Amino acid sequence: MSARCIMVLGTSSGAGKSWLATALCRHYARQGLKVAPFKAQNMSNNARVVPDLAGGMGEIGAAQYFQALAARAAPEVRMNPLLLKPEADTHSQVVLLGQVSAALTALPWRARSAQVWPQIAAALDALRADNDVVVIEGAGSPAEINLMDSDIVNLRVARHADARCLLVTDIDRGGAFAHLYGTWALLPEADRARIRGFVLNKFRGDAALLAPAPEQLERLTGVPTVAVLPMRFGHGLPEEDGVFDDRPVAAAPPLAGLQAKMASGEGVVLTSSYSKDSSLDRAPRRIAIVAYPRISNLDEFQPLKNLPGVQLVWARTPAQLAGADWIVLPGSKATAADLAWLRAQRLDAAIAAHAGQGGAVLGICGGLQMLGEALIDQHGVESQGKADGNVDGNAPGLGLLPLVTSFAPHKTVRRTQARFGPATGAWAPLAGVPVAGYEIHSGHTAQHPAMAAKGDVAHELIPHIAWQNAAGNVLGVYLHGLFEDAGVLQALFGAQAPTLDAAFERLADEIERAFAPGVLQALIGP
Repeated sequence: MSARCIMVLGTSSGAGKSWLATALCRHYARQGLKVAPFKAQNMSNNARVVPDLAGGMGEIGAAQYFQALAARAAPEVRMNPLLLKPEADTHSQVVLLGQVSAALTALPWRARSAQVWPQIAAALDALRADNDVVVIEGAGSPAEINLMDSDIVNLRVARHADARCLLVTDIDRGGAFAHLYGTWALLPEADRARIRGFVLNKFRGDAALLAPAPEQLERLTGVPTVAVLPMRFGHGLPEEDGVFDDRPVAAAPPLAGLQAKMASGEGVVLTSSYSKDSSLDRAPRRIAIVAYPRISNLDEFQPLKNLPGVQLVWARTPAQLAGADWIVLPGSKATAADLAWLRAQRLDAAIAAHAGQGGAVLGICGGLQMLGEALIDQHGVESQGKADGNVDGNAPGLGLLPLVTSFAPHKTVRRTQARFGPATGAWAPLAGVPVAGYEIHSGHTAQHPAMAAKGDVAHELIPHIAWQNAAGNVLGVYLHGLFEDAGVLQALFGAQAPTLDAAFERLADEIERAFAPGVLQALIGP
């Protein structure tokens, strides 16, 4: 078996590559074909735990995880052989075939390419040998001419796979035809021939008004515009960078302004577009998620966006926490640095006041570590390279759980199934509920010995994974994916979010309507 390779390239980041690749995975899987996704290099702090090549567990980018599910394939590390997890503006942890590589992390960007290309090519070749179709996602733009000499994710992959390529652009940003033409023009001539079609994404209005631009562009390039995809809201999949959300709810800012508002510290409010279940006799929940700079695994909150009566707020100031029923401290790729940032924003006092008044607080992974009494970093795991500037990994925590976390060089990466013990207070609905999720963390958390000796002990709901304070309103868990578990959602909200599979089906339906007749089949034809 030697798979036909289809590659989705973009004129920029955020053009719609991940979304389109996911839709293509489900479309071809629905044809009865064996399909796998592939992205040579992904830069994201949204990661998932999947089997590695040595029989253990490793990490891949969340986008490729979801694409594998769309393809009805088992996610594995070959689908995203290189994952870069940003720890600072100028530094990323390098994960090769699922495992952290200290040697590659220490290398300069350009020097890394020659070291990793053999493993990337081997992973792609293995997927091609095992499948009928491989849907490949590029990164950024293939026309980033300053990076072409060290490219391992766009044109080099397309050449190696002899891929047939689609070039997608975000027309909602403006300048789409210039973006398409400019990208095409900057490609080497041999690579231009790989572009089989242009795709206009996020279009609002009547597509007939685009004429005669697509025809003029085809005369200039020889490449037809093969699809116009409409602006979509509430498609049910997490955006790759987590914070970005494009649903047109009344309280949310316009699409193009969300990330700018996050950067400026303005609040972004997201509410479900689904109607409230009439069986729920409770006020809508306002959940504030603290959006620190190195926030991670935000894709796990997507189900909350789709629940009836739930309102999410990404909070970066104390004012944005006001009126919250829950405050959530999510995962972090740099726990000590994000805790220092949180204090600098005076969010620590606001969180403490909320908890002191009986408000519910949830910490997940790095957020759990922050909730404890202390962080101990004897090995410099959090102190070295995790943030711009000097950050001491040894720091007092928020003091809301009598726990202490000791960081260690070894990273825990595993899938976990467990059952909550007898939870109380705000989290009492979780008592006895089975849960499945995943862990990605450096460090071990335990009872604070001096506090325990005085009788101040955290209630351990899941051994080594989940703890609750005596009052019952503060919960810390190492487990990611809590809100992706149907039993947990039912226990806490009395409702269910739409399934991922339903979202994949809608995506496939949409591209089948939007693409010109015969194009999708021709991409995999002889």
